[in-house]
Amino acid sequence: MKKLKKTLPLFLILLLACKEAPKKEIPVSDTGEFHFSVEIIDNEALVLLDPKNEIQVLAGGFQWTEGPLWISSGNYLLFSEIPGNTIYKWEAQKDVIAFIHPSGYSGTGYYSKEPGSNGLLLNHQGELVLLQHGDRRIVKMNAPLEAPKPDFITLVDNYQGKKLNSPNDGAFDRAGNLYFTDPPYGLPSGMEDPTKELDFQGVYSLLTDGKSVLLDTLSRPNGIVLSPDETILYVAVSDEAQAVWYAYDVIAPGQVANKRLFYDVTHLIGKEGEQGLPDGMVMHSKDYLFASGPGGIWIFTKNAKPIARIHTGLATSNCTLSDDEKTLFITADDYVLSLNLK
Repeated sequence: MKKLKKTLPLFLILLLACKEAPKKEIPVSDTGEFHFSVEIIDNEALVLLDPKNEIQVLAGGFQWTEGPLWISSGNYLLFSEIPGNTIYKWEAQKDVIAFIHPSGYSGTGYYSKEPGSNGLLLNHQGELVLLQHGDRRIVKMNAPLEAPKPDFITLVDNYQGKKLNSPNDGAFDRAGNLYFTDPPYGLPSGMEDPTKELDFQGVYSLLTDGKSVLLDTLSRPNGIVLSPDETILYVAVSDEAQAVWYAYDVIAPGQVANKRLFYDVTHLIGKEGEQGLPDGMVMHSKDYLFASGPGGIWIFTKNAKPIARIHTGLATSNCTLSDDEKTLFITADDYVLSLNLK
């Protein structure tokens, strides 16, 4: 894995690599031109964005990156490589190394095209929580971050006795309740998989007492995040026929009401330059929603007004912020990107 020495210009052909073993260099063939740009839709976005800042490529050569998580205590980024069943660690000075393998499927042989972990979180004890596609459960790593190993404790793997589909993304509230989504993407045959036990795709809350509560059923629930004051729950639907974000009022832990359409991008699906669907999200402390969707990252106000778009030219899966909110990290197709914020 070769480290970039400077910010990338708008167009650049890049050879990057890091796939299986730590520090193993694998060139990326025919990456083509990157078409990165930042579109200011409303000047309110200038509170967050400096138009002079350019998107950086931090790592590449994967198959599909997801679940970025900034670890402030160690000044590094973790992210899932779902097809490779591996979590990787990126450090500015040490490039990329494998962090945990296997990360989502503990069996042997081929399971599915998306067997690994997806969303990554830290609980209130600073323990790593993984949403696992292959093993169809949410777990916490039974080891400290400083000495990671694929030893997991199951937090939830079923709803009313039926196995979850493939937990995707999650968000903790300040009390430690976990909100999460459960689409079918990790199942070997998706919606038609014979091992699928639930006849719906759910949005849930795992309460601190261990009880799972079904909040809603959606066609393809995906990214999920809470507003800074934890009164609103946002959920992305990654369905080509209904590519939208919903918002819900949180009236108590595990209880939501007033479901409403937040924003609809269905009309953009399939258009040139608009790769991707609503997916992972992160909330800025000033109530701005950064949401991956068609074309890259969308930035919304809490009133659902789009104020900027970060165009990656890639199918963009997720994003997260550093603790000081000065850096936005983006997982897009087989790359990990970053953009410095104000």
